Amino acid sequence: MAYGVKLDPTPITPGLSVKALVDNHFYSYNGGRLREACQLYARKMSASDVTIGVTLSGALTPTGLGTAAIVPLIRAGLIDWIVSTGANVYHDMHRSLGFELFGGSPYSDDIELREHNIIRIYDILFDQNVLLESDAFFRRCIAEPEFQKSMSTAELHYRLGRYTQAREKAIGTTYVSVLTAAYEAGVPIYTSSPGDSTIGMNVAAMALTGNKLRFDVEADVNETTSIVYDAKKHGGKSAVMIFGGGSPKNFILQTEPQLQEIMGIAEKGHDYFIQFTDARPDTGGLSGATPSEAMTWGKIDPDQLPDSIVCYVDSTVVLPVLTAYALESTPSRPLKRLYDKRAQLMAQLTDDYHKTLGGA
Repeated sequence: MAYGVKLDPTPITPGLSVKALVDNHFYSYNGGRLREACQLYARKMSASDVTIGVTLSGALTPTGLGTAAIVPLIRAGLIDWIVSTGANVYHDMHRSLGFELFGGSPYSDDIELREHNIIRIYDILFDQNVLLESDAFFRRCIAEPEFQKSMSTAELHYRLGRYTQAREKAIGTTYVSVLTAAYEAGVPIYTSSPGDSTIGMNVAAMALTGNKLRFDVEADVNETTSIVYDAKKHGGKSAVMIFGGGSPKNFILQTEPQLQEIMGIAEKGHDYFIQFTDARPDTGGLSGATPSEAMTWGKIDPDQLPDSIVCYVDSTVVLPVLTAYALESTPSRPLKRLYDKRAQLMAQLTDDYHKTLGGA
């Protein structure tokens, strides 16, 4: 009787590729779950009819993983839209402006660091001036006429990406921020809690001086819902890949309850679900909970639970492995350029919602 896939261990040899390492040597426990996640991403989620949404929480971009991992996946067409904390967007700008961040010790003397105006993000260190100059750059951007209105966070980030792209070219850096890559590829980036970051703090301060930029959070909810609705309406599939948890996780998953519960539009849930987390559901710390629990909310299609994976591994470990595996395993996909289609997708969702209301 076959109970599953036979574990057939072989010695690891020099020159092993990431794909061969994952496929043949990540046997069980969270190594096994990481193997399953890599294979699901490369074999099923990368299909042309799948729309891939990714969430970013935790301090991922200060580590350098924005340009090292997220940017290559965007350019390969393997990320179609993003929900991120504002912090990841903000800290990704530092290197675009020519500033340096350094690897240090998580056990540094924080009193001494404070005395020398050094900021610490766990084992990442940088001068406080990096924050001050980044704030100044951001305020100069949003003082421009094109920002003097209410807009979704996707529009804010898209417009900002043009400025980071210009600055990267001007200083001659090889660094490419997530903002720049998303701008070039038409990948919308949403922030689920826009006031909860230095970007939100600067917008709030500028509002006191007459700046007209405002976050349109209702547009964020509706636009993200329209992306998922379009993916499913025309026979395609929706996939979510979640790094960490928190507000971005719930925001990307609530698109399905928004359709089903709030708008009364028939739907079954996301088709593919991968989460990398170090939280636990029994303490209330696994935000949005497990796939089976999310299924009860309509967030996950119950028929697709076998294609739902939770891997309890640090995102900073997963991202380089997953990116290398995907780029080695699957060809690049044509860019969906969902940012360019926002008006079209919203018109479709609005029309079908009105039809639902008319039939109520």
